[in-house]
Amino acid sequence: MPDDLTPAEVGMWQAFQNGTRYDLSSGDPETDDPHGVHHWGEHRSVRARVVCMLMLAGPPARYGRVAAIKLTGVRITGYLDVAGGTVTPYVEMKNCRFEKEVSLPESRFTTLRLSNCSIPRVEAARLHTEGDLHLPRCHIHRGIRLSDAQIGTDLLLSQAVVHHDRRGRTINADGLAVGQDLQAELIESYGEFRMRGAKVGVSLSLRGSRLLNEAGKYAFNAPQLTVERSLYLTPAAISDPVLMAGATPARGTRVQNFECRGGIRLDDGRFTDAIDLNSAELVMGDDHQVSLRRVQTSELRFLGARPQGGKVVLSGAKVTSLRDRAESWPGPGHLEMNGFAYENLIPVDKFPLPDRLDWVEAATPEYNPEPYERLASVLRNTGEDSEAREVLLAKQRRRRQTLPVAGKLWGYVQDWTVAYGYRPGRAALWMAVLWALGGWAFSHYEPSTMKAGEGPQYNPVLYTLDLILPVIALGQDGYFRITGLWQWLAATLIILGWILATTVAAGASRLLRRG
Repeated sequence: MPDDLTPAEVGMWQAFQNGTRYDLSSGDPETDDPHGVHHWGEHRSVRARVVCMLMLAGPPARYGRVAAIKLTGVRITGYLDVAGGTVTPYVEMKNCRFEKEVSLPESRFTTLRLSNCSIPRVEAARLHTEGDLHLPRCHIHRGIRLSDAQIGTDLLLSQAVVHHDRRGRTINADGLAVGQDLQAELIESYGEFRMRGAKVGVSLSLRGSRLLNEAGKYAFNAPQLTVERSLYLTPAAISDPVLMAGATPARGTRVQNFECRGGIRLDDGRFTDAIDLNSAELVMGDDHQVSLRRVQTSELRFLGARPQGGKVVLSGAKVTSLRDRAESWPGPGHLEMNGFAYENLIPVDKFPLPDRLDWVEAATPEYNPEPYERLASVLRNTGEDSEAREVLLAKQRRRRQTLPVAGKLWGYVQDWTVAYGYRPGRAALWMAVLWALGGWAFSHYEPSTMKAGEGPQYNPVLYTLDLILPVIALGQDGYFRITGLWQWLAATLIILGWILATTVAAGASRLLRRG
């Protein structure tokens, strides 16, 4: 034991050799709060260099003991710097107060647990742990750096409060690799939470967290993130919270939704099971986005409140199942989904087809046929053929708005007559009406034959049908001479018959081609 140790450090040294907890708490919760304003004197203080000495080259454990650093209610002065070192003992610090930065870059630990501590900053780039890294309920005032760190099992950040560094970042975890779960539930992040190119072996949970970065571009910036199971941006339940002042706390459960004030970027991410946005609250400025470009996942659960401001971008994303509700999607100008591929629609609550068409229209401020065709294909694959035809009809009507005047007029004719071929029953009705009117009109006219004694007997009903049907010959047309206004009526029936026939043929070919 060094000769210059203070009494508090002597006690810590002995506890290390015994593997026991070293607790310098006073017993008063207000005084012992590491985030409070009460001063902790020398009797509760140890120097960081002594702690580092125990971590890197501590004395051997007493016989039958396992050496460990277990501190509670201790004030650690100076820089705790073990950069590049290998720390073999188990390290656990609870309710401690660090006066200076904790520096751990390129160091190796078995397990490191810092719980409910006040820390100016954690610098841990390329940190390697065989077991867990825990920082729950810690208050970190100038950010955490975990870039390219490798966590053997779990990374626990739940209920941490993290403020940004000089570059506006709260948690910089670019290239982070976590063997199992990353739990960051109920955290408060006041800046940019970065996880570019990170990998999580099981699930990433941000349940009930608040990510606040309205002044910056992204509150959660995680392109190329890989999560082997699910990403949860969902509510968290807080059991038995203190809901009111008094000696006896109220009991119950309070639910806190995931809240993000700023942009979210998950571009090119891979999420094997799901991205879950159930009840998420998204508040964005005009330049913010929830960007899911080229994301791949089995299920996207877009079930939060309608985003306030900003834009939701799904361009190029590939989703097996889309679980959503009508009230969750933003309006026109705030949604993009060019190339968004999904195989199944699983609406929650009522999501009628008119609302689904509004959803597609909101995503295409300029006409784009692909979202309509994708929706129609999904509906057809689930047996909703009539709804699929309605979607394709809506596509044609939307396309008509982009055509010149002549194209629009022809489009209106096709719409009014046979609905672009997607409502074949309407064509039969028009044909029947023309046939009836023409037959009635020609029943009041007796034409002369082209050659006396040749041709069939004149039948006004068959003659009208022969005019309307442009391909099939019924043996009436061509044998009688029509003159005057009756000639104009015959020409009109022929033209209308061609219009009906061509539009029906075009519609039938579309249905067969997509069938």
